Amino acid sequence: MNEFFEISERLIEQAPSEIVREQADLLSGGGRMIGIKGARGVGKSTLLLQFAKEKLKNRRKLYISLDDILFAHRGLADFADEFVKLGGEYLLIDEVHSYSGWARELKNIYDRYPGLRVLFTGSSILQLSDGLNELSRRAVIYDLPGLSLREYIRFKTGIRFEPIPLEQILDNHVAIVKPIWKEIRPLQYFNEYLRGGYYPYYFEHPQTYDLRLKESVIKVIESDLLITSGITPGNMEKIKQLLYIISHSVPFKPNVDKLAGRMQVGRNTLKTYFRYLDIAGITRSLFSEKKGISLLTKPEKVYLHHPNLMYSLNPSDVNTGTARETFLLSQLANSQTIHYPGTGDFLVNRQHLIEVGGKDKTNTQIKNQKNAWLAIDGIETGMGNRIPLWLFGFLN
Repeated sequence: MNEFFEISERLIEQAPSEIVREQADLLSGGGRMIGIKGARGVGKSTLLLQFAKEKLKNRRKLYISLDDILFAHRGLADFADEFVKLGGEYLLIDEVHSYSGWARELKNIYDRYPGLRVLFTGSSILQLSDGLNELSRRAVIYDLPGLSLREYIRFKTGIRFEPIPLEQILDNHVAIVKPIWKEIRPLQYFNEYLRGGYYPYYFEHPQTYDLRLKESVIKVIESDLLITSGITPGNMEKIKQLLYIISHSVPFKPNVDKLAGRMQVGRNTLKTYFRYLDIAGITRSLFSEKKGISLLTKPEKVYLHHPNLMYSLNPSDVNTGTARETFLLSQLANSQTIHYPGTGDFLVNRQHLIEVGGKDKTNTQIKNQKNAWLAIDGIETGMGNRIPLWLFGFLN
């Protein structure tokens, strides 16, 4: 146990404290067990360590990562028992999905040790999603997205702006932008953010970000999905083939019959692959509001999860219009419900229609539509239903 304490204290002490994401406040409340899920690279481990460093200075705490070889032959529940007997108050568990039977053992820990607070993190993959259902009555679960444009600006400049609710952006955008562009040139940071900055590790070494991002995507497919989905290594190549097709055709409008024949897989298998890529945080699928969403529903349109992936997976052929749409979807999807509309680009919360475009974009495509808006790139301030595209990056 001494070895674990030594490693824990060192990692907590080394955690950066210059900028702490606002989601760290979520760890202070919510009951005895709190889970943070999110794709690889969004900063879950850092958030956990920063919380321990800033909020648990005088508490008996221990940080562990379940992908550590030390847990290859050690039971999690027995470990928690030993920690509690030593006066443990906070057990911070990273990478829970790496440990077989993690949900069952966390449930046992919760029931056996009412004085122990447990905080855990895991990647938002199939095994984690299924395991969270077992903990639904015990744990409060939060989803940690990548950095929004607003957060990126804070990481880059140290200037903190407050999140802006969607209704305020739609109804009062002209007044809202003035105090923002008095402090920064938003288009400068917007164009930077499209290429890099969705994941906090961008700031560690921007020059190698594209390469690290691509490596992370491959690891998610070859490691996380392989372990958790039961897919064979041969079929894993099919998923990589599908991702290649999507990344070179975004936004991708799948013809399931044609694509299934080309990939030599069944229709339902192909739809499952789309779901895997969505859950893994690699793509975002849009579905028609009329058809609903189920395991067997065909997505109407498929985007990459965020625009950085476009520059990493297919840098020689990034379409500006698609990058704009991918940006807007990535900012909206973390807090709003998005559907594929018959007209326009995105139907938001089943009531707002948004069309994306450049400075010359007109109302033609959303003419005579109620609650319709244009998200316009290349402008600092808007007018009427023309809203600066960058402003949607301040939602979260």
